[in-house]
Amino acid sequence: MKYLIRKPDTFMNTLNEEINSILKRSFDSVFPEYVLEKETKGLTIPIDIKEYDNEYSIKVEVPGIKKENIDIELNKSYMKINAKKEEEKEEKNKKYHKTEFAYGNYSRTIYFPQEINIKEAEANLKDGILMLELPKLKTKDEETKKIEIK
Repeated sequence: MKYLIRKPDTFMNTLNEEINSILKRSFDSVFPEYVLEKETKGLTIPIDIKEYDNEYSIKVEVPGIKKENIDIELNKSYMKINAKKEEEKEEKNKKYHKTEFAYGNYSRTIYFPQEINIKEAEANLKDGILMLELPKLKTKDEETKKIEIK
């Protein structure tokens, strides 16, 4: 009897890309750009994004992924998260009855409508949840000048 070793399908990625494309075309003015990711390569990481007056707070679900296998690239206008979930050692005479765990490379890119202060950004990992606090870059208020009428 042969057992099926299930690898992640590209079907869900294709479906996700198509939905994102439809939403972007239809509701571009309703949804901020950072809600819709540009492109998905590999597996998708589930995220929650909250926006406050002075910062973005992001929760990223990364269960079973070691801290050293997570790479965060932060730019003032976007953030890219890459993670790798490795399968345990291959054991001889091991037969799967069922496997639903997704192993491989996860990737997510988030674009922000307001620039990020990358010097003050923080990231913490606890219980499979990556927490990111990304302060917004403060813009200088425009100077005002009173003009005297002559």
